[in-house]
Amino acid sequence: MALAKVIALVAAVCVSAGAIQKDAAATNHARGAFEVKITPVTTDPILGRMSVAKVLHGDLEGTSVGEMLTAGTAVKDSAAYVAVERVTGTLQGRRGTFILQHSGTMTRGAQQLTITVVPDSGTDQLTGISGSMKIIIDKDGKHFYDFEYTLP
Repeated sequence: MALAKVIALVAAVCVSAGAIQKDAAATNHARGAFEVKITPVTTDPILGRMSVAKVLHGDLEGTSVGEMLTAGTAVKDSAAYVAVERVTGTLQGRRGTFILQHSGTMTRGAQQLTITVVPDSGTDQLTGISGSMKIIIDKDGKHFYDFEYTLP
């Protein structure tokens, strides 16, 4: 009898804490290429500010505009950037907008980049979107994205 009470208590705690979920949204992938235009807004060689405009092709068709802040160092290939961009377009047939947040560092050439969807930034048919994006730059300098996302 004591075991049944413990099981009931654990179940109640899990339900009240949200640990038991209904159907989770499926993870989707969108891939494609993009062109990017970066325009310096300041001329400071250490702390920079830039305007960013992209045209996206593939599973995500559209455009984006954003702002980037950069930090350079005296050490070759060490730097950082943060950025936000608003994406407008059609993602695998669903139209709307969402915002991406970038955080990148480079330590003597070793790169780390995190790009995530800002929570609750999706509009229209992209309301509720969440996810993360990877950027791939090939040896010829062409840019590609791999976007892992969920939608309700």
